[in-house]
Amino acid sequence: MASSSTSKLLFFILASIFLVNSAQNCSNYTFPANRTFTTCKVLPVLEANLHWTYNSSSTKVSMAYRAKQDSKGWVAWAINPTRQGMVGSQALVAFHNSTDSMIAYTTQITSYSPSMQRANLSFQVSNISAEYLNNEMIIFAIIGPLGNETTVNHVWQGGLSVSNDIPQIHPFLSQHLQSFGQIDFQTV
Repeated sequence: MASSSTSKLLFFILASIFLVNSAQNCSNYTFPANRTFTTCKVLPVLEANLHWTYNSSSTKVSMAYRAKQDSKGWVAWAINPTRQGMVGSQALVAFHNSTDSMIAYTTQITSYSPSMQRANLSFQVSNISAEYLNNEMIIFAIIGPLGNETTVNHVWQGGLSVSNDIPQIHPFLSQHLQSFGQIDFQTV
């Protein structure tokens, strides 16, 4: 009986440490150039985090999406204005280009084999940029105005390679297929 109780106690201690470290990974993260955000969320898969500040008077969101990624890969964060999931989403994508500079741009995902070519979105995106620090790719942008729609379907993704400055299709592993949900930018 004591062994079972000890095992349970050890499990709860380790789980608590993991949860505290996950929370610190998000809220205590220090961005370069003194960028700050009021809210963050550890996303459940792909070692990713979403940070944001919602401006209620302009209904714009200043955001940063960051995820673990190899320097040869790519990351993307998207809003799907019509449903949950990847198809129909409107994305911000970032990667190292052929000159080894980090770039970020907007693209629309119209099928399961996206071309990820540059494209305008149905909502405004400004000040988009990207950085690669400590094995993480970070996309910065200002989104909106959003109007009264502060809860959105969002999708995040990452792939292993870029060819001719075009991100190649991501793996179809369970974590890649579970990388979607809803987010309320007014949540504090």
